[in-house]
Amino acid sequence: MPRTPARKRVSKQKEESTVKVRKEGIRIKQENTDENYDILQKSIREKLFDNQLPETHAFKEQKKHLLEILKRCVKLGESNSALLIGPRGAGKSMLIKDTLKEVHAAIDVGKNLLQVHLNGLLQTDDRIALKEITRQLKLDNVVGDKVFGSFSENLAFLLDALKAGSKESKPVLFLLDEFDLFAHHHNQTLLYNLFDICQSAQTPIVVIGLTCRLDVVELLEKRVKSRFSHRQIHVFNTLTFEEFMDVAETKLQLPNDFQDKCFMKQWNNEVKMAFKNTTIIDVIQRHYDLHKDIRSLHLVLIYPISKVTALNPHLSAANFVEVSKLRSLDAKPALLHGVSVLQLCLIIAMRHLMDITEGDPFNFEMVYNEYQKFVQKKSHSIQSYDKAIVLKAFEQLVAIELVHPADNSTRTQKEYRPMNILLTKSQLVEALNTYQGCPTEIKHWASHPVLS
Repeated sequence: MPRTPARKRVSKQKEESTVKVRKEGIRIKQENTDENYDILQKSIREKLFDNQLPETHAFKEQKKHLLEILKRCVKLGESNSALLIGPRGAGKSMLIKDTLKEVHAAIDVGKNLLQVHLNGLLQTDDRIALKEITRQLKLDNVVGDKVFGSFSENLAFLLDALKAGSKESKPVLFLLDEFDLFAHHHNQTLLYNLFDICQSAQTPIVVIGLTCRLDVVELLEKRVKSRFSHRQIHVFNTLTFEEFMDVAETKLQLPNDFQDKCFMKQWNNEVKMAFKNTTIIDVIQRHYDLHKDIRSLHLVLIYPISKVTALNPHLSAANFVEVSKLRSLDAKPALLHGVSVLQLCLIIAMRHLMDITEGDPFNFEMVYNEYQKFVQKKSHSIQSYDKAIVLKAFEQLVAIELVHPADNSTRTQKEYRPMNILLTKSQLVEALNTYQGCPTEIKHWASHPVLS
C-alpha cells in the first residue's frame, strides 16, 4: 500500500484536534447552560416560596406602624397590643416577616427581642398554648424531680416568670395567628392574662394577632376587651393590574448578583418579552379579576417556570393557559373519573329522576328501578349486578358526598331515605366526555332517558 505523505498526516491530525476542541467546547458550553438553568430554577423558586413582601407592595403605612410598636417595646420597655386584620392571602404574614427582618437588622433591637409564635389551628386550647409558650421561651418548669403539669400550675409559673421582670427585662413578642380561634377558648384565659401584662409595668411584651375576621373584637369578653389597646392595622390588597403585572414580572426575573451576567440579561429580557404577550396578559388579567393576592399569583407562576429547561428555554404562553385551566378545574367532574361504571350509571339514573320530579328528593329504590330499566333494555352490552352490590355502590357515592341526605332523619330505612344529588347536568356531561373507557350506551343514556 502507498504511504500517506507526512504533510498530509500532520494536516489530518490538526483537523482531528480542531474538531475535538470544538466538541469539547460545545460540551462545556452545554454543561454551563444546564447549570445556569438549574440555578435559575432554584433562584426563582426561592423567590416564589420565600413569602417575602414585593418591593412594589403598598404596605408602607402598616409596616411603619408595626416597626414603631416593636421598637418602642425594645428600646423603651413599652408593652402594647395590636390586631392585623385582612382577608386570606392579603399579605399579613408577609408583612410581619418583612417587618421582623428589618427589626433584626437593627443592631440595638434585633438581639434583644424574644419571639413566641402561636397558631389557633395548632394550639386548640389554652393548655396546649401554655405548653408551647414555655417551650419556645425555654422556661423549663422543673424544680428537682417535681414537674408542674396541671394547667393552673403551668399558668402560674408562666405569669410569675413574666411578672418577675421589669422594663429592663428582655421584651417578648407574641404572634397569634388565627387570633379569632383563641377567642373561642374557654374563658379566654390566655388572652386575658397576656393583655393584662400589657397593661402593667412588668416584662415588656407585644401581642400581635393576625386574623381575617373584621368583627374579631366583638368576640372578646368584656374583661379582655377592656385590657386590649384597640389598635387595629388593616391589610387590604390595593394593587392595580399594572402593579400586579409588575410584581409577576419581578418575581420571574433573576437578581443582579446572578453569577452569569450575560445569561441574567438574556433571561430578564425573555421575561419582559413574555409579559408583552397578549395571551399571558389575558391569563393574569383573569386571575387578577378573581383573586388579586400575591400568594395565589405564586401558584400561577410556578407551573410555567417549572417547564423551563436548557432544551425549552422560553416562557411558553401555552403553559400559562394550562395552569389557568388547572386552577379553574371543577372538582366534581374530576372526582367522577374515579368512580366505577356501575356508580356512573346510578348517577345518570339520579339525574334523570331529578329531571322527572323537577328537583324533588329521591331514594335508592327509585334509583334502582331507573337503573333496572336501562339494564334490561341494554342487557346485551351492559353487565347486570345484584341489588346488594348496587346498594353498596350507592352508599359509596354518599360517602364521597356526591349524594347527600335530604333530611337529618335516621329512623328511615336506608333504601327509602330521601336523597339529593350534588352534581349538575353540565358537570355530568363534562365528566362523561373525559371519562376513559366509558361505554357509548351510557353516554347516550345520559342525554336520552329510557322511557318505561
